[in-house]
Amino acid sequence: MATIYKEFLVSATPQFVWEAIKDVGSVHTRLAQGFVTNTVLTGDIRTVTFANGFVVKERIITVSDQDRRLAYGAIEGRASHHNAYLQVLPAPKGQSRVLWVTDLLPDEMRVPIEQMVELGSAAMTQTLERSFVACK
Repeated sequence: MATIYKEFLVSATPQFVWEAIKDVGSVHTRLAQGFVTNTVLTGDIRTVTFANGFVVKERIITVSDQDRRLAYGAIEGRASHHNAYLQVLPAPKGQSRVLWVTDLLPDEMRVPIEQMVELGSAAMTQTLERSFVACK
């Protein structure tokens, strides 16, 4: 099983970042503008459409305000197993440290998913920082 571990800093408070992440039906507007173009939430299943045309259905597993942690798993897509979580932790100077950990099979899926994680984390950083500045 491949594991992708991505950690990145966001110049916004942990509560602000967490509010956007836990809004699981608004990834395309609040969290990763440009990287995700649409999100449809039906119960605990969200359908995510990416800018490259890829569409995936994900089951929301956990939304924990206490831990500021969102866990989800793909139920459709190219990987036979894809489970991930995002967690928001405080960082110095009022920033947030975001952890994005993904476990997947087969191992051959590591490279394309890792590329999407890189693009996604950049889009999240940009979207969150821009939104945080605008709300001040």
